[in-house]
Amino acid sequence: MASEIVVVGACMFDLISYVPRFVNNGETLHGHEFQMGYGGKGANQAVMAAKLGSKVKLISKLGEDFFGKGTVENLKKFNVNLDHLYFTDKALSGVAPITVTDQGENSVIIVSGANNYLTKAEIVAATEEIKKAKYLLCQLEIDLTLTQTALEIAKAHGVKTILNPAPATNKLPKEIYKLVDVFCPNETETEILTHGKTDSLENAQQQAKVLLARGVKTVIITLGERGCLIVDANESFHIPAPKVNVVDTVGAGDCFVGSLAHFLANGLDLKSAASRAVEIASISVQAKGTQTSFPTKDEVTDSIMNF
Repeated sequence: MASEIVVVGACMFDLISYVPRFVNNGETLHGHEFQMGYGGKGANQAVMAAKLGSKVKLISKLGEDFFGKGTVENLKKFNVNLDHLYFTDKALSGVAPITVTDQGENSVIIVSGANNYLTKAEIVAATEEIKKAKYLLCQLEIDLTLTQTALEIAKAHGVKTILNPAPATNKLPKEIYKLVDVFCPNETETEILTHGKTDSLENAQQQAKVLLARGVKTVIITLGERGCLIVDANESFHIPAPKVNVVDTVGAGDCFVGSLAHFLANGLDLKSAASRAVEIASISVQAKGTQTSFPTKDEVTDSIMNF
């Protein structure tokens, strides 16, 4: 069966430390709690879409180690198709040491490991699956040339594309922007890409217009507790987030993007899809962990899931 969504991206193993605050240079700090879990932007977004009921195929690479084997079992649990999930013995699986403060803020270090060994040939081998998808979803945790290859395949066959430019780079090739239908950065990523401020809706809108001028069709900037801002050539639309008790923001952006892809692939317009994605991301920040904080379709209200 054709996948509704094909995700090209990284798998990581999350190593999460909960601490009172971020550590200072040269300081040793006592933490409250430690957790491990499955992550990586590619895997996170694939799992989120799958949890909501989409058919999802993930193209990624793992190491032949404990983390890799566990990742496979985790993805199978959510019915993510793994026909194009590869392994290498040249590196360990990617890992992400994460720090989460008492305020729910987080900092993340990624060590890509096996993800660096994904090849162009392996992306091209999934051409038929990409052709049949409703949406291709990419991020920037794998080699940029591979992301561009996947986007080019999708564009050549009329498949809609979403790019979450994370982690952000100010060296994003000009050609990539023109391959993207929905460009979805957060505030920090937007500022890195545009060298402008997003501290107000007006400023965020201006930076979105900078990105539109580079060739993307629609920009959705995620704004944390402020929700998100949708900007295209015709209009700008702000979707506020509900007020919730924030416990852990790790993975909230991936939760939003995976949810957005699910609703778009199932026929919703951008405003409706983004509104629902904001609601679901607001659920995720009220629980600890990354994929473990993502709600399933049975844990989301009927008002969000029924359309």
